[in-house]
Amino acid sequence: MRNLLSRLLLILLPFAAGCEPRDSLDHVLDSGRLTVVSRNSPTTWYIDKQGDTGFEYALAQRLADRLGVELNIVPAYSLDEIFVKLDRGDADLAAAGLALTGDWESRYPHSVPYYQLRPQVIYMAGNYRPREVADLRNMSIAVLAGSNHSGYLQALKQGGFPEISWREVAEVDSMELLELVDAGEVELAIVDSNEFTVQQRLYPRLKVAFDLGSSQDMVWYLPPDRDNTRLLAVINEFLGELQADGTIAAIRDAQFGHSRIISRIGSHTFTLNMQRVLPRYEDLIRKVAAEYQMDWHLLAAIAYQESHWNPRAQSPTGVRGMMMLTLPTAREMGVTNRTDPGQSLRGGARYFKQIKRRLPDDIYEPDRTYMALAAYNIGRGHLEDARVLTERRGGDPHLWSDVMEALPLLQNSKYYQTVKRGYARGNEAVTYVQNIRHYLGILEWQDIAQRQPIAPIQPQALLPRSMRGLELKAL
Repeated sequence: MRNLLSRLLLILLPFAAGCEPRDSLDHVLDSGRLTVVSRNSPTTWYIDKQGDTGFEYALAQRLADRLGVELNIVPAYSLDEIFVKLDRGDADLAAAGLALTGDWESRYPHSVPYYQLRPQVIYMAGNYRPREVADLRNMSIAVLAGSNHSGYLQALKQGGFPEISWREVAEVDSMELLELVDAGEVELAIVDSNEFTVQQRLYPRLKVAFDLGSSQDMVWYLPPDRDNTRLLAVINEFLGELQADGTIAAIRDAQFGHSRIISRIGSHTFTLNMQRVLPRYEDLIRKVAAEYQMDWHLLAAIAYQESHWNPRAQSPTGVRGMMMLTLPTAREMGVTNRTDPGQSLRGGARYFKQIKRRLPDDIYEPDRTYMALAAYNIGRGHLEDARVLTERRGGDPHLWSDVMEALPLLQNSKYYQTVKRGYARGNEAVTYVQNIRHYLGILEWQDIAQRQPIAPIQPQALLPRSMRGLELKAL
């Protein structure tokens, strides 16, 4: 009997050892890769002309750099899918703008909080505005399926407001909810403050009714079936350092700060800058445009849209100079000093011509120029995605007028999930092109006006009436 037990122990011990949860940090370091599940959305992770970006992506990339491993982003297209991937062990962590809530908190290991959001009730301006929880009774409300907002409404319903009801929408971000309110299909939507800040430009009629409850902590979640002790210690130390040194605040401003800019400088200010600023750089712009066989008016309009003709302009994301070149683009174009106006103009002109040359041959002017401008702003890959959507919707992918209608769809999860490169700020690309066309028209008209022949002076008109018609003898 004793021998039998000994044999059983020898057989079972290896299996028992195999059942021990694997150390998460060892898994990441051994594989040389940090796999992060995230949402392809404007507040988490997406791809722009510079490549991968987004608030959560920026944080995750810094963590991967700290660990000395590559970052691998795994997309999820609903909140439920994020946690399914964690349950299956498909990712080392979830960085997806997730709140610390009772259900998730009890089931999944999580980091320390690194950011706070406010759930907000959104309504259509001009309609009834609720001002407190009691006003939500008997109103139609939309929330993301599986979100903490749904759980909060459930608690309200059970806690004294049985008349509250809502509709759950299975999407990855809040745009679908805002569309429902904008279309009048529901009266209210509940979204996080950062998402509404980013999306509000698309829906100017929508407003914040009130903040629902208190601010919520945002955390990263980890798989439940691993030993996360060491990895969590690294993550928490990392996030604490980034909070303390202001890095998280800087990333937040870089990612969301642009949304506070409502519009570009108007025509009046542009005209004033033509008089005050352009003369300093006009000769240089004309020279560079001639070198690259460009219309100088177009190059000037691009430079104004990019920097307002400021050679020392710099954005929170690090693009710099009169043509606001990224560092990789500057290197590719041979620009060593982005704040040198000549180098910046030449780099931007070269980059624009390169993009324009690589467009399909069957796109003709002026649409070719407009699409090259859009690609300069948003990236050639996203432009191609918009052209694909244009064709799907029955439009002509060779015409800017049709493509510009499709570009904003790249901000709608119903569409961007169906194309190769995902989310992009398509509406900004449209505004970018249309602004440049507007500035271009003003510059061209000014040039035409300056070239008009001046009427010859009529000496008689300068004389007093009593002297007009008199013949004066030569001296």
